[in-house]
Amino acid sequence: MRGYVKDVYDKLARKYPWEHEFLQAALEVLESLGPLMEREPRYRKHRILERLIEPERTILFRVPWVDDQGDIQVNSGYRVEFNSALGPYKGGLRFHHSVTLGILKFLGFEQVFKNSLTGLPLGGGKGGSDFEPKGMSDNEVMRFCQSFMDELHRHIGPNTDIPAGDIGVGGREIGFLFGRYKKLRNAFEGVLTGKGLNWGGSLIRPEATGYGAVYFAQAMLATGSNAFEGKKVLISGSGNVAQFTAEKVLDLGGTPISFSDSTGSIIDTDGITREKLAWVMELKNQRRGRIKEYADEFGADYFEGERPWGLTEAQVALPCATQNEINKAEAEALVKNGCICVSEGANMPTEPDAVAVFQGAKVLFGPGKAANAGGVAVSGLEMSQNSMRLSWTSEEVDTRLHGIMNSIHEDCVNASADLGVQGDYVIGANVAGFRKVADAMIDQGVV
Repeated sequence: MRGYVKDVYDKLARKYPWEHEFLQAALEVLESLGPLMEREPRYRKHRILERLIEPERTILFRVPWVDDQGDIQVNSGYRVEFNSALGPYKGGLRFHHSVTLGILKFLGFEQVFKNSLTGLPLGGGKGGSDFEPKGMSDNEVMRFCQSFMDELHRHIGPNTDIPAGDIGVGGREIGFLFGRYKKLRNAFEGVLTGKGLNWGGSLIRPEATGYGAVYFAQAMLATGSNAFEGKKVLISGSGNVAQFTAEKVLDLGGTPISFSDSTGSIIDTDGITREKLAWVMELKNQRRGRIKEYADEFGADYFEGERPWGLTEAQVALPCATQNEINKAEAEALVKNGCICVSEGANMPTEPDAVAVFQGAKVLFGPGKAANAGGVAVSGLEMSQNSMRLSWTSEEVDTRLHGIMNSIHEDCVNASADLGVQGDYVIGANVAGFRKVADAMIDQGVV
């Protein structure tokens, strides 16, 4: 990285030295855009990079609520509205103790490019709170969500900002948030996605991120006349994304062999069957138990405090947990154990040194902004259905999702080839996503 791009990054790093994840995401994108900046100076003339790395609007607020003991609790609430050049802000809400403004800026920045790649008219944003729903009663979650929406409703709307779910925000939370929004605004609008099927939600929305990550991996494998059939697949996480990633892997003839959570990982060398997967869904979605119980139930190996990477041989790795969950040593172990394809179901789960290992070993590597765009793609389709007051079948939505993921793959391949780095999906995704946003920003003037 040198010249103009380096100057932009250095200024950003001096301004926000404590926002490590945001700086990591910005560095990856800016490094990819260096050759494009030299070839097309109009982006520098319009100061697109300087404008793109600053959110258009950042909203911070307190969230007071009353717990079941009658005590007042106070959390922090955030909404980072990053870029609206292509459409209204779109991105999830995360409720987790690790949430900070820096984390949400990283996620919102990634969301801008991810949404651009879908081809849908969506800007990028992200929000959330350091509230932790795990261990809370339904009434406590409801009271928190209602207080959170008491402030957030002023800043969102179907043509302004359309939040969705993320870690800690599932169907229960979306329902409470939507109910409060509807009461405050006196309007039934498609302002949140991930809604219940009986009140405006879309079929395939819960499955979309996991399915999309597998579809992207399928497209990458096909470039080498390869397929999922007969492949052993490592999956991290055991929540919504991981569960439906495993389901689609089974659909395509692969064999998922791992799940994980914050306590450790299980490896089932016999394969996670549909019956076992249904058991995991009940464990995690209903009983909210720990993945170690899978080992006790089915005799699989359990590795306390470990992530699944490098624990056994596998041809495909699908990280679906959280950011920075594959380090350099784990990437080297995956390569040694025969991994030929990595598709990120989570946001930025691979550390930069680990990405370099994969690329150096010629492992097919699909970055999250491309590979996990399925979730926001179907959120966009949910918005379309809300606007038209209709509901598509699961087959229709799945077909559209598959088509969008194949289109994203094609755009990444074409963009990387155009810059002389054929097959580099990181550069391809960053450049393809950037072009659409940057050109729209130029068209719309200095705003």
